[in-house]
Amino acid sequence: MADDPFMNVAISQAKLGRGEGAIPIGSVLVIDGVIVGRGRNQRVQQGSVVLHAEMDCLENAGRLTAAEYATSTLYSTLSPCDMCSGAALLYGIPRIVIGENRTFQGPEDYVRSRGVDLTVLDDAECKALMDRFITDSPDLWNEDIGE
Repeated sequence: MADDPFMNVAISQAKLGRGEGAIPIGSVLVIDGVIVGRGRNQRVQQGSVVLHAEMDCLENAGRLTAAEYATSTLYSTLSPCDMCSGAALLYGIPRIVIGENRTFQGPEDYVRSRGVDLTVLDDAECKALMDRFITDSPDLWNEDIGE
C-alpha cells in the first residue's frame, strides 16, 4: 500500500468498487487531517453517468462551506478527469493528491494553471489495479472515459 494513509483509504475504496464489479477508482476528501468524505466509482452500481470516485466522494462529504473546501485535499487513486477536475476547481479545492496518472491523465496542466497543487505519487498498487481492470474490462473502461 501507499505510504500515505489517506491514499490507502482511497485504494481501499477502489478495491471495494472492484469487488462490486465496477471500476477500481477511489477517492477521499480530507480537511485538517480528517476524512470528511470517501467514494468510489459508482457508475456501474448506481447506473449513474456522473458518479466517478471523486464525484461520489464529494457527494458523500455533503454540503461544505467555501472555507472548508479552501483547506481541503482531494485524494484520488487515478488522475481526475475533466468533470472531476472541474468539480475540484468549482469548489476551490487547493490540493489534489493522485495515486497514478500513467493509465489515464486528466487535465493536470490546466488544473495546475488554476493554482491547484497537484501531487502524483506514481503508486504501483494504484497502477496495477487499473492495468488489471483495463485488461479485463476494456469496454467498461472505454465507456467510463468516453471513448
